[in-house]
Amino acid sequence: MTQEIMFDPELQSAKNLAWWLYLAHGASFLFSLGALSWIPLIINFIKRGDTAGTFVYTHHSWQIRSFLWYLFWMVIGGVAFATVIGIPLAFAIWALAWIWKAYRLLRGFLDLNDNKPMPV
Repeated sequence: MTQEIMFDPELQSAKNLAWWLYLAHGASFLFSLGALSWIPLIINFIKRGDTAGTFVYTHHSWQIRSFLWYLFWMVIGGVAFATVIGIPLAFAIWALAWIWKAYRLLRGFLDLNDNKPMPV
């Protein structure tokens, strides 16, 4: 598949964009705990349709799902934090969500570099 990408400039361009979006999600994740990930998320939604039928499409979907599930677990942690008894639980939820999101970003980034699709 690598040679196929080398000869298809549109696919290579789509792959490069997904690569940059992984970096943007990762930078947002490290510097704002994901609060600024809505910026690359919008680009994921806009550009995902352009990559239909390619392995890059699965990477856009992977990034979108990663953001939405991370947001879900951060909100659940916030609800737990609002209760006095749930403060330790909130920090546990947030820590596990952070580790899970880091794994998803790293796995997606590495699989994109290997031209592998993500599970849908």
